[in-house]
Amino acid sequence: MSERPQFRTATPEDYIMAERQSATKNEFMNGRVMGRSGSDRQHNLLVSNTAIGVGSRLHGHKAEIYIGNMRVKLQNTFICYPDIVFVNGEPSFADQAADLLLNPTIVVEIFSNETDSNDKTKKLESFLALASINECLLIKQDEMRVEHYAKQNQKQWIYRIYNERDDVISLDAIGCKISLQEIYAGVKARSATLTSNAVN
Repeated sequence: MSERPQFRTATPEDYIMAERQSATKNEFMNGRVMGRSGSDRQHNLLVSNTAIGVGSRLHGHKAEIYIGNMRVKLQNTFICYPDIVFVNGEPSFADQAADLLLNPTIVVEIFSNETDSNDKTKKLESFLALASINECLLIKQDEMRVEHYAKQNQKQWIYRIYNERDDVISLDAIGCKISLQEIYAGVKARSATLTSNAVN
């Protein structure tokens, strides 16, 4: 979920054209193209554990999972690469290239103490503003803590914090459950300290 500080300006069309030819991944926000940093072992384990844990329970369910490389178009001229994206039903794309998703159902992002809090807040606000997104998971890399946002209606979300190994998260939008024990398998994360600050 962290970005490198350098950026350049571009139009959304120029960004997409350049990104399709680029060997690196960049995100786009309000005319700025921002390079993404690489991911370490802990980050990758959290992504794979979550994707495998949920994916293994999707038998017979018409949902697709995209891991790390799917561009997602959000509101406020924001295009990003969530760590995991789930689509319930038929995916919708910007064009026939099928590489710019318009209707994610659930997004999952890994964050750490090094994640810029302003970037995290802006990204979360953009996730919650997109009509198709019903749930959002923010998974803490440095400690055992998952923040779960579940939509009730367009202006109301239920916010839950999970911070115990036996806690089970229900992803109702795709009819699946996953425990923190599964998410943090093999990951060295300290016990979470609860704070009233949800997104910073």
